[in-house]
Amino acid sequence: MSIHKYEFLNSDLILNKTEKLLSVATNRYKITVQVAHRAKRRRYEDVDIIDDPQIKPVIRATLEMVDEITQPEIIGN
Repeated sequence: MSIHKYEFLNSDLILNKTEKLLSVATNRYKITVQVAHRAKRRRYEDVDIIDDPQIKPVIRATLEMVDEITQPEIIGN
């Protein structure tokens, strides 16, 4: 997934994608924990890579999870 894919984010887009993720989830607590774990894991995996300071790891993890759920062909690749 390209870092530049989410280069021009606004708060409305982030909020809409987060709401979409929560509406699809059967357990809000579980999905919240999954997002947190993914963000934490990516933060430590990408320690050598300079991340875009505007996109926090938790926002990036949320957007990636929404894309995986709404576009299953991403996982298949």
